[in-house]
Amino acid sequence: MGLGPVMLDVAGTRLTAEDEARLLHPLVGGVILFRRNYESPAQLTALTGAIHALRSPPLLIAVDHEGGRVQRFREGFTNIPAMRELGKIWDAHPQKARHLAQQTGFVLASELRGCGVDFSFTPVLDMDYGQSSVIGDRAFHKDAQAIAELAHSLLQGLKQGGMHTVGKHFPGHGFVAADSHLDIPVDEREFVDIELADLIPFRQMIGYGLTAVMPAHVIYPKVDSRPAGFSPVWLKKILREQLGFEGVIFSDDLSMEGATVAGNIVQRAQAALQAGCDMVLVCNKPESADELLRGLHWEMPVTSRARLVHMRGAPHPIELAKLHEQPHFLKALSEVAGIGMSSPELPLA
Repeated sequence: MGLGPVMLDVAGTRLTAEDEARLLHPLVGGVILFRRNYESPAQLTALTGAIHALRSPPLLIAVDHEGGRVQRFREGFTNIPAMRELGKIWDAHPQKARHLAQQTGFVLASELRGCGVDFSFTPVLDMDYGQSSVIGDRAFHKDAQAIAELAHSLLQGLKQGGMHTVGKHFPGHGFVAADSHLDIPVDEREFVDIELADLIPFRQMIGYGLTAVMPAHVIYPKVDSRPAGFSPVWLKKILREQLGFEGVIFSDDLSMEGATVAGNIVQRAQAALQAGCDMVLVCNKPESADELLRGLHWEMPVTSRARLVHMRGAPHPIELAKLHEQPHFLKALSEVAGIGMSSPELPLA
C-alpha cells in the first residue's frame, strides 16, 4: 500500500482503534500531531513508532513546530523563539542572525527527529506588514530579502538535523488582516505587487532547495477568484511553471473557515487536489475525516507519490536523550536558548 493523498490527526497520546482504522485507509498518507498528542519525549517516541509500524511504507508524521506561538511540544523540548526574534537580530547583526537561524533549525529538527517526527510545517515565508494577527511574529521580517536569507539558514539547520522544509503560506498571508482559521481573507493587490514582494522569499527558497510548500486560504481576486490552495492558476501556472517548483504541495487545513468556499469536505479535497496539491490536511474534525474517506475518489499520481516519499525524515536519527551527549548539539542548544522566550501556541494547524 502506497501513501495516499490525505493527512489526518489522531485523538490523543496513544492510538485508539478508531485512529488505527482511519490510518489504515488507503487514502491516508500522513498524520499531523498536536499538543494533545504529547505528554513526554518517551510517549511521543512510542506514538510515532506505533504510527510508523502500522503500514509499509510508513505514514509520514508532521507537526506545526515553528517556535514562538506555534510549538506543539513544550516540556522536554527546547523553547524555540518566534522567528521575529531572528529578524530583530538581523537588523543589527545579519551574520549573527543567519548563524542563529541555522542553529535554531538544527535544534528544532534534531529534537523532532529524535522522537520519530518526519518534518515540521516550517518555515513561515510570509512578509510582516504589521496587520496580520495570525502571522505577526511568526514572520521573520517585513523585508523580503531578510526573510529569504534567514529562511535559507533555517533550511540548512533543518537539513543538518535530518528534516525537510515546508514554506508557507504561498503566495503570502501577511498583507491581509483576517485570520483564515476564522474568516475568508481577501487580498485585493495586483499580481505584480505580490510578485515584487511576497513571492521573493518563495522564489529564492525554491532555488535553495525548498522541499514543500503550503498555500494560503486567501483569495487574490486580481489573479483568481479561488483561494490559492484551490487555484490551478496559483499552484500549476505560477508555482510550478513560473517559479519552477518541483516539490510537494500540501493544502492548509481544509477544516479552516478559509476553505469553506470550496464546498463540503469532499468537494474541498477534490478541488485542492485538482488544483495541484499532492496531499490535503483535515484536522480536529474526526467526523469530517470519516466523511472524506468515505466520499473521496482520487487516483494518486505517480509524481505525487514520489514527492511525498521524499518528505520522510533522514534515517537513523539520534535519540533525544542521546542528543545531550553531542557537543555540537549542546553548543547549538545554548545559543538558541539565548535568543528569546516563546509564548502560548495558536490553537489550530
